[in-house]
Amino acid sequence: MDNENRTQARIFLLSGLTNNTTLAIFLFIFFLLVYIVTVVGNVGLIAIVYKTSALHKPMYYFLSYLSLVDLFYSSTVVPKMISDLIAMKKVISFQGCALQFFVFATLAGTDVLLLSNMSYDRYVAICHPLHYVIIMTKKKCLYLVIIAFFLGFLQSSIQINCIFGLQFCRSNLIDHFYCDVLPLFKLSCSDISTCEMLTLLFIGSYSIASLTTILVSYIFIMFSILKINSTKGRKKAFSTCSSHLICASVFYVSVFCTYLRPSSDFFNEQDKVASIFYSVMTPMLNPLIYSLRNKEVKSVIKKLHSASRLLDREVP
Repeated sequence: MDNENRTQARIFLLSGLTNNTTLAIFLFIFFLLVYIVTVVGNVGLIAIVYKTSALHKPMYYFLSYLSLVDLFYSSTVVPKMISDLIAMKKVISFQGCALQFFVFATLAGTDVLLLSNMSYDRYVAICHPLHYVIIMTKKKCLYLVIIAFFLGFLQSSIQINCIFGLQFCRSNLIDHFYCDVLPLFKLSCSDISTCEMLTLLFIGSYSIASLTTILVSYIFIMFSILKINSTKGRKKAFSTCSSHLICASVFYVSVFCTYLRPSSDFFNEQDKVASIFYSVMTPMLNPLIYSLRNKEVKSVIKKLHSASRLLDREVP
């Protein structure tokens, strides 16, 4: 191996979303607004759940942690992506790239497991309503959240040791808007077979295990809903699950489209669009969907809005 091939990249260049200046300005404004909505939505939902005693239930306990993960998950990628849209050079250090990937992979793994925890919570609430309080205790909910964070951290730690132990000497241009595993593999001149197998194992096993939990939970939920005699009762039961189903569907479809597909030599524009959905749009949509479709959350928001308007009238 010659000296050029032994040279390890110390910085990476990111291709970003576009090289079109006019489009870049439009995307900068658009994604800045998306990020602001993401921060306000997730922080607001966390604050509402924390401050409202009526929402101190397992479902909203998991939802607040999902919002917390989504907030940091988005913040790991979006601010850098936005700044790169107007930057002359889209540069990230080797250590910065490793840190971004580590945090992103940890939170992505945690997000997947929290979605399955929420489906289990809905299964217990609808299929075993009389035992719900006994089964979904605060202690059990805490353990489920800790396990989700621990497993997310574990798989990310193993992946980062493998991926960033590779030699990157073919090029330092990452064809993406953040440091992701597939574009990084394209730059390596090392044997990537072990890392590829580990990546497929973790992404496949976490996603499939979580998705299986969600599907099985909702199969039992559907059978229980069909047994409810009144149309109003069935509608109410289904409405408690619809928000979770929508959020999980958007996340899983975009992840599967990006990672669990036939191998390709290029990380193309379609892959970038799919990545935008699960890394940028989903963290914004989650609090909006739960706020707009959940009657309890909407009721709290309306009360807070009415209270603020009344306060404004009283203040001279």
